[in-house]
Amino acid sequence: MEKLEEGSRRLGLELTADQVRQFEAYYDSLVRWNRRVNLTGITDRDEAQVRHFVDSLTVTLALEGAPWAGDGFALLDVGTGAGMPGIPLKVVYPRARLVLLDSVAKKTAFLREVVGELGLEGVEVVTRRAEELAHLARYRESFDLVVCRAVGSLATVAELMLPFCRKGGLAVVHKKGDMERELGQAEAAANVLGGRLRGVREVNIEGLEQHVLVVLEKTAATPAAYPRRTGMPAKRPLGAPGAAMRPIR
Repeated sequence: MEKLEEGSRRLGLELTADQVRQFEAYYDSLVRWNRRVNLTGITDRDEAQVRHFVDSLTVTLALEGAPWAGDGFALLDVGTGAGMPGIPLKVVYPRARLVLLDSVAKKTAFLREVVGELGLEGVEVVTRRAEELAHLARYRESFDLVVCRAVGSLATVAELMLPFCRKGGLAVVHKKGDMERELGQAEAAANVLGGRLRGVREVNIEGLEQHVLVVLEKTAATPAAYPRRTGMPAKRPLGAPGAAMRPIR
């Protein structure tokens, strides 16, 4: 795990021998399960260390100055897939309370097994849509940190993440490439959802060129109407031309 250890040091993290062994076991399980369940297209050992594990740990760059950013914060990974960035963050912050959320049962079956194999405590795996889960009192506005390696637009992802954040919490989105238009829409969406665009943090690590972290901060309660019903955040993103929005007043 040399590339993982090197990348972690670039982030100011010094992994213990036990943590390195957990990442090794995670990688082995990921490759084994990927033969029968489509979890990832990245299975090369060196590439996975950088593009999965180190990329996940870059979230730590966004936590500077957060008053709750000790070891015991509440963390939610939306659309976690194969468990990233949630599981790598849990390995580094073992006392964090982690919820891994994905709507695909085959993926959550893998997550439950790997959580057991790694001996991770304080982890809940949920098979459900974010649009549904965010309206349950147990989860709504209950997390200090919500993370997502986004495939949809920033405005769409913001609607799926910010309702889970408590006031003062952060939603951190992995993105790459030119996002000027997306950022404008995301800022408008965040205003509707009780948040604000805190900033964009560049990732200066070999193998993760053009990767950035978009950081949204929760500043007020999210109106009860959000997130909208399943599929609507992607079909009609907040902040896009023609989208109906109810601003925070």
